[in-house]
Amino acid sequence: MRFAVHTKILNLMPLLLLCIALNVSAQMRPNHEGYFDVRSATTLLVEQNHILDARLQLFLSDEALNALNSGVPLTIELSIEIIRSRRFLPDAKEEELEFQFELEYRPLSQRYIVRDVQKGTQDSYATLFSALNKLGKVQDLILIQNSSLDPRANYRFRLQALLSTKQYSAPLRILFFWRNQWDLKSEWYEWLLQR
Repeated sequence: MRFAVHTKILNLMPLLLLCIALNVSAQMRPNHEGYFDVRSATTLLVEQNHILDARLQLFLSDEALNALNSGVPLTIELSIEIIRSRRFLPDAKEEELEFQFELEYRPLSQRYIVRDVQKGTQDSYATLFSALNKLGKVQDLILIQNSSLDPRANYRFRLQALLSTKQYSAPLRILFFWRNQWDLKSEWYEWLLQR
């Protein structure tokens, strides 16, 4: 019985390695437009704070990748809306939150730096795949205190990941506006607040 299980696992290894190789090589394809996707998101109540855990899939476009490799830092932004459901009126947007993470390549050390702009912390990675994987695992991100929410109301959260161009000068932002490869953003991902 154990031998059969081990044989099945060994038979699946080449397929698993192929999937990993395809995922890594996706960043190297020519004419790659890139895309952002929110795969999952949920909030937990921890010490009276609503904490976000989310999984993102982030693939950079060729233009963004070329800019990054040329020393231009990229900003990945998480845009979050907290919406109160109302029975007889349109739903009310209670809060709009933004969290920014900076991705930078340092050619001398050949390292990718992921910086949490709000916390001021940073981590270093040997590969772009590792850096994007880190950015795609959002954990323990404090969104809002429970006391700020009406205990009788129902709420839902919406999350969108996007490549922000706010930090660039106005002429560059206008240039990016006309170039599809800089318009990287996920669809909104929505879930109900669980109390």
